[in-house]
Amino acid sequence: MTAFKAYDIRGVWGTDLDAEMVYRIGYYLPRILPAKKLLVGRDIRLSSNELFEALARGLTDAGVNVDDAGLTTTPMIYWATGAYEYQASVMITASHNSKQYNGMKFSGPGVKPIAYSNGLNELEKLIRDEVGERAETTGNIKNIDLKPDYLSFLKTYLVGLDSLSFAIDYSNGMASLFAEDLFADAFSINEAMDGSFPGHDPNPLVPANQNHIKSLVLNNNADIGLIFDGDADRVMFIDEKGAFVSPDLIIALLAHYFFEERQETGDVVQDIRTSKAVAEYLKAYPTKVHTWKVGRAFGASKLKEVDGVYGGELAGHYYFRDFYYSDSGLLAALLVLRILKRFKAISLSFSQLIKNISSYANTGEVNFVVEEKQAAMDVVCDYFRTNDQPTAFYNTDGYRMEFSDWWFSIRPSNTEPYLRFLAEARSEELLQSKSEIIYKLISTFE
Repeated sequence: MTAFKAYDIRGVWGTDLDAEMVYRIGYYLPRILPAKKLLVGRDIRLSSNELFEALARGLTDAGVNVDDAGLTTTPMIYWATGAYEYQASVMITASHNSKQYNGMKFSGPGVKPIAYSNGLNELEKLIRDEVGERAETTGNIKNIDLKPDYLSFLKTYLVGLDSLSFAIDYSNGMASLFAEDLFADAFSINEAMDGSFPGHDPNPLVPANQNHIKSLVLNNNADIGLIFDGDADRVMFIDEKGAFVSPDLIIALLAHYFFEERQETGDVVQDIRTSKAVAEYLKAYPTKVHTWKVGRAFGASKLKEVDGVYGGELAGHYYFRDFYYSDSGLLAALLVLRILKRFKAISLSFSQLIKNISSYANTGEVNFVVEEKQAAMDVVCDYFRTNDQPTAFYNTDGYRMEFSDWWFSIRPSNTEPYLRFLAEARSEELLQSKSEIIYKLISTFE
């Protein structure tokens, strides 16, 4: 079943995923997530209502009561799952994918991420084999409103932002639910929730999708720009010069809130693609940095395992202990604005803050279509083991190999048919010379 992915269920609606399949997902879901009552939210996608109806029929036919939260952000469902102690929840969304996609993200007790490795694999088997009898009793559906309580939670992190000029691209997605309540003074674009995503696809990592927010920042002389993805579990940032800020560097920036303003101590989790500059910057704080696998199922679980303060990923996910070890784009946005307000008061701009974190030259993430992914990764690592002197090596999610003045990560995508590569170096010249060697090695497998 092509819709079953590493971290969730997702695909083109009507092709990879349809109402009949979603009904079966709902019917068999209680087998892997036993719960008498289950929380469900959904995004604004044009197929989300149809998907909800099919899912709810399956759940209620299995004897489960459904609390229907209506239109929500994904983090709103994570928060409510923890705050109200739901044993299971589902968020209907395809996150950053184009309008023809839809899907579901699942959480268990304690907001535990449910991925293919710890439940969705069993769900897929149940759906395929279609075993089991209809429940003796039918569940019911109850409408609930999570927004007031969730907004109250978010406002505990909100400070007066009158001294900041900031711009926001909502990507016509779910962050718009809180536009007026949290960011009324922002210059905004693509604010209307619209499942056809008329502004641009709701994926902030694609450079073309950043054009609106970059123009908005420059045209209004804003101090910072923010762009959310479709379900608001991710946020990314543009500096006052209109330059995209690599999301992993925000992990370092957040130290100014957690370790300075709040005087916390504890660990930080980063993914295997994170700039070496982040751990170097965090050496000034009372923390240990854990480098771990890519994806919420891994990042959130690792943060909880080490009881870390917060964590983040290159893709723009930021996880927080105070958010049930889950990710929230809105919470991350509030914290970054709070930090920038503080530094603007002493005449430090956003670009200066980021420059203080990192001056590495970076390739960005490069994708290769390769059939023999493992063989290609092994050839690259064997070459540099033989011809260079690595100072560190990680193999938790693909490979990451570090050297005194450069490093690289190479890993197979869990969601797309790519081999992903990223490298950093102290100079552009060194970066180019090392990257050319790697590109040549990988090209023999294309």
